[in-house]
Amino acid sequence: MKYRHLLASVITMLAAPAFATAPISGKWLTTERDSIIEIGHCDDARGGSLCGKVAHVFKMGDDGKAMLDFHNPATELRTRSIQGINVLTELADSGSDWRGKIYDPKSGKSYKSIVTRNPDGTLLVQGCVSFICKSFVWTPAR
Repeated sequence: MKYRHLLASVITMLAAPAFATAPISGKWLTTERDSIIEIGHCDDARGGSLCGKVAHVFKMGDDGKAMLDFHNPATELRTRSIQGINVLTELADSGSDWRGKIYDPKSGKSYKSIVTRNPDGTLLVQGCVSFICKSFVWTPAR
């Protein structure tokens, strides 16, 4: 009799649906519509985490050349193009959203990040300091 209850419990656990965070991989147009971010597995393949790389920048610098990472705190990186850098890193599935870090090339600062797939197919991207977050909505890039 005890084994029957145990077997029923195991079958129920195996049959229960697994809830996973909505996928966020793909190409996304930023809120400002000035670049496309491509989210996918990180190049260094750290435990399945995701990264978001600047795939395309629509705006050029004042000199007509590529936008550079002028505000980076590392002086040796200030001459690199923004296109190709990771702005989202270490994104891990937390069950209801993706959590990691976000780099803002406009300020040269990094923040805690929370990324959520909205029911309408857009992404809610948040950069946070402590409990204060600034939110952006990214749309799928076509």
